[in-house]
Amino acid sequence: MPSSAFLFIHPLLGADDLWSGFRAELFPVGVSNTVRQQLADSPWLDDFDQRHPWFLPATAEALEPGRLGQRAVLTFPSGPDAIRLAAQETELRQAGRQVAQLTSINAPLPTTGAWNYLLLTAAHLRSLPLTKLQSLTTRSTLVATDVQSYADRKWLLDNACPLSTGEFLLTRGTLPNRADTTHIKLLQLLALIAEDADNAALENIFRQESKLSYSLLRLVNSAAMARTTPITSFSQAICLLGRRQLQRWLQLLLYADLNGNNPPSPLLQKAAARGQLLELLALQIEPTPVMENPGDAAFMVGAFSLLDVLLNVSMSEIVRQLPLANEVAAALTDKAGPLGGLLRAISAAEMRNLETSAAELEKLGIQPKQFLEAQLAALSWAVRIRVVC
Repeated sequence: MPSSAFLFIHPLLGADDLWSGFRAELFPVGVSNTVRQQLADSPWLDDFDQRHPWFLPATAEALEPGRLGQRAVLTFPSGPDAIRLAAQETELRQAGRQVAQLTSINAPLPTTGAWNYLLLTAAHLRSLPLTKLQSLTTRSTLVATDVQSYADRKWLLDNACPLSTGEFLLTRGTLPNRADTTHIKLLQLLALIAEDADNAALENIFRQESKLSYSLLRLVNSAAMARTTPITSFSQAICLLGRRQLQRWLQLLLYADLNGNNPPSPLLQKAAARGQLLELLALQIEPTPVMENPGDAAFMVGAFSLLDVLLNVSMSEIVRQLPLANEVAAALTDKAGPLGGLLRAISAAEMRNLETSAAELEKLGIQPKQFLEAQLAALSWAVRIRVVC
């Protein structure tokens, strides 16, 4: 058993499907650790919306709110486990701090207004009489966990549950989708970049797809590129971006709505966070993976790992369309190799299989502090990313 616990951070979706809070969980529970305090004191927190709550597990060890300040919401268990933390709960209430209860389906529900937040599983919420549910929402904010389907998510939003975890985002549809022309062209562009094709071949694809050409020119003429002279040709745009940045933009653009008719897909932020997290962790693996540009390869694995969900086709079919490095292809299709081990760890964490995730991270030589720092850096980057399209 490790001397310190891993802290897993789960973004919470608001009613607009954007990240509107975060929940942290420890594994193993009860192990003496400092990782909660490292989170509360982290400079990365300054990059996040100051209005969004952070739910941290209450433990026997005291927690100073640090940079989290009023965003820190200590979450207490229900039932017998709550007794040993009663004194800490009372102290927080007297200090005017926000508190939450993680309810159990086997424990009695609290009285109305007893807690600022209540965390319940989606199944538990759906089992409650509507009158009881309405009573709970009058003076507490409900946070739904273990939300496994889009149907559950819709029901929760219809019944005043504004915050929820996003397990349902990882479910594929029941009917096969046909990738539209833009997605096909994006995959063709990524294949050409992987083959180190010349700029003329890339330009040809942009000329065939007006949505992509419009998006490319918008990107290079955006304020973020800090240019005074407008870019008017595809060749100029490609040279300005550079192959590496162009590749990463295209990888994330796969998840964006190029028609501009819908709000940003939560899959975009999840894919961005996965890519950045795998890139950062790949540099922490012991021993370091023997491959060319392991960071870039890891980012690609993370960014592509949700394409089967997005396009509703098998990952093996997607990989067949791209000339990927063997390590990347093996990680995506079979979760093999060190990058596959990272993907297994992150996928397990997102589905709250924390024991499996912690074991995979330990196997790769990644320490709890390294994992926390990488999560915060990746989430901070994904929270701020805007894919111009």
